Amino acid sequence: MQQLNLNIDNGLATVTLNRPEKKNALSEILFEELFEVGRNLQKTEHLRAVILTGAGDDFCAGIDLKFLQTLLPRLEEVKVKMRNPATGELANWFQRPCYIWRQLNVPVIAAIEGICIGAGLQLALSADVRLAGPSTRMGIMEAKWGLIPDMGITQALPQLMRADQAKELMMTARILDAKTSEKAGLITRVVNNPLAAAKDLAKEIMGQSPEAVNGSKALIDQTWNLLPGSGLAIEAQIQSEIMGSPNQIEAVLAGMAKRPAKFK
Repeated sequence: MQQLNLNIDNGLATVTLNRPEKKNALSEILFEELFEVGRNLQKTEHLRAVILTGAGDDFCAGIDLKFLQTLLPRLEEVKVKMRNPATGELANWFQRPCYIWRQLNVPVIAAIEGICIGAGLQLALSADVRLAGPSTRMGIMEAKWGLIPDMGITQALPQLMRADQAKELMMTARILDAKTSEKAGLITRVVNNPLAAAKDLAKEIMGQSPEAVNGSKALIDQTWNLLPGSGLAIEAQIQSEIMGSPNQIEAVLAGMAKRPAKFK
């Protein structure tokens, strides 16, 4: 990989955007690598959690403007790609570098510092948890370029913000500091060292039964905006799949014996 680093250690994958000289802005290469790495992690055995972060002082400054300029001569081709996702895919070519992280069945934690705007914010919003440093600045900047955010924003923002707040943020292209972003729901917690905090959180999560962790993620993702009856049915479905599994039994036995669980 040219612009993305991947490290897997004992079930924890750390994915690092590696264009610090460009504030980790998304090039066409990085677009492809984000999707490919995410898709490969979907098939990685014994994966328990993922950390998404950026090299240097910033998480991601959105799409590289030079990349956008290369799209202008092939605009009609680009529009066809936007309207026609690949067979079997929900997300189109522009959406999939962000949406792929929502499709992982393991928890994804974003460790954020500095600039996190536009496509960078949409990438961060694809994570299950966002831990951000005091230097973090967030914004949905597409209106500045006469566009709307279209890289999966609709899949995340309704769960995090009121509609009026989302409209104001999108219509003004305003930049929010870390504390304001946290109050708005864009950040889970502001911490002094996001990467260290993400590793600590991943370790804590990985101490639980993998079926319970992955099932909890699936439960929230599938029911958050559903009618009550639909949510109850999904609760029952996921619980029935987990109940009585080896790791669930081990969790009970370990709890009763007051010893650390040994999950498979």
